[in-house]
Amino acid sequence: MKSINTCGQKQYSPLIPAIEAICKATPGDKLEIIMDNTIAFSDLKEYLIERNIGFREIYDGEQMAVQFIV
Repeated sequence: MKSINTCGQKQYSPLIPAIEAICKATPGDKLEIIMDNTIAFSDLKEYLIERNIGFREIYDGEQMAVQFIV
């Protein structure tokens, strides 16, 4: 499983590395995207739902993660 941690991202939206990882993944790849930005996290979940990609949500204190298969 490839893990992308966007926590603490201040220069640009944490969605950029998340979407980049999704676009570079090949079918069957397992991804975990970790965030600490609740707005970006909600946007990412909406993106996955719109594309009918099932995911698992994980909450750990201030960090949130989604795990899914591309």
